[in-house]
Amino acid sequence: MDVSYPNSSGSRRPASAAPAGACDAHMHIYDGRFALHGSPDAMVDKATASDYRLLQQRIGTQRTVVVQPRVHGTDNSVTLDAIRALGPARTRGVAVVHPDVSDAELARLHAGGIRGIRFTLYTPANAATDFSMVEPLAQRVHALGWHVQLHWSAGQIAAHADLLARLPCTIVFDHLARLPLPDALSHPAFDVVSRLRDDGRTWIKLSGPYLDSRVGAAGGYADTTAIARAWVRQAPERVVWGSDWPHPTEPAVKPDDAALFDLLGQWVPDAATRHRVLVDNPALLYGFPETTTKTETTE
Repeated sequence: MDVSYPNSSGSRRPASAAPAGACDAHMHIYDGRFALHGSPDAMVDKATASDYRLLQQRIGTQRTVVVQPRVHGTDNSVTLDAIRALGPARTRGVAVVHPDVSDAELARLHAGGIRGIRFTLYTPANAATDFSMVEPLAQRVHALGWHVQLHWSAGQIAAHADLLARLPCTIVFDHLARLPLPDALSHPAFDVVSRLRDDGRTWIKLSGPYLDSRVGAAGGYADTTAIARAWVRQAPERVVWGSDWPHPTEPAVKPDDAALFDLLGQWVPDAATRHRVLVDNPALLYGFPETTTKTETTE
């Protein structure tokens, strides 16, 4: 009998098994019990922590990073609740805050498992933050050992190269840094991010291939392989993988999450490096324990 998974096409499991302690370092929880920011049309149904557990069982990941979605604004209650529901020992979060956030609130978020803040400015008109907030907030969260996570367009990255160079904390670029295909390696933003990675503090999330792929699922997202491999080749110790579940940018046809997980095998053919991407790197970035067992998901 075929099993249906919320916000995910297909029902098969990935061709390759996830190693013990594997982390999905980029996903979102949407929950109508919590405050909304902007249009409720941006809500995603069947995207609660309970729904995500089914996806975990399908792809075999045990650790998770919950990224605050735009629709919930700066009320990070939904993400803190998801961390508790999915298990604080194996779940971390990335919040969205404004510069007026108090030190006490940052401390509360840290205690709840938050380890970074996100600036989703790819579409500024719908954003909960803006570019003027990036540097002052980066200064504050650096003291907590947090990172800033950036979902920016390639043009925005290139235009704000000086700002990025001034940031004191670790930087994490979402979704392969959103470089346009098929000419990602020749875009000015590739050089900007590459220079930042030379300093040892800049990471890439291998996620969201459908966001910029021109060949799409039918072509196996093959046009994303060159840029993904370039990021891995530059610094294999500073890349992580994420599902981007529940795929909020794809309301009509949801991607096949087993295929997305298997795509990592194309991006990172070497098994030892792939283990690093799934287990060791997220443990370092998010502060998970270095060792794990296969029973982590059974609490």
